[in-house]
Amino acid sequence: MKEKMQECIEKCLACASACMQCASACLNESEIEMLRACILLDLECSTLCKATAELMQLDSNNSHALCELCAKICTACAEECEKHATHGMEQCRECARLCRECADICISMSAVA
Repeated sequence: MKEKMQECIEKCLACASACMQCASACLNESEIEMLRACILLDLECSTLCKATAELMQLDSNNSHALCELCAKICTACAEECEKHATHGMEQCRECARLCRECADICISMSAVA
């Protein structure tokens, strides 16, 4: 169980980093208005992923509930990023991939509770 939790922590932190990189790259795009929802979800997802990882590191009794919410936000972020990835935005493609990975492991962690 500890190995799975460590993997989840690592996936959450990788996702948080990817989301921040995606938001930063999107802010430098010329069509920023089109990317507003993507940027907001990137920032929300990054914040929640970091919080989820921190609670798991504390071995909190609430980490399973937060994993469930994290999976939901990661999925929403992935769906939004995938819309832009089809237009050649590589940062969105990578963010969506890592969000999906994070969502998958967070779902499995939330089911353990």
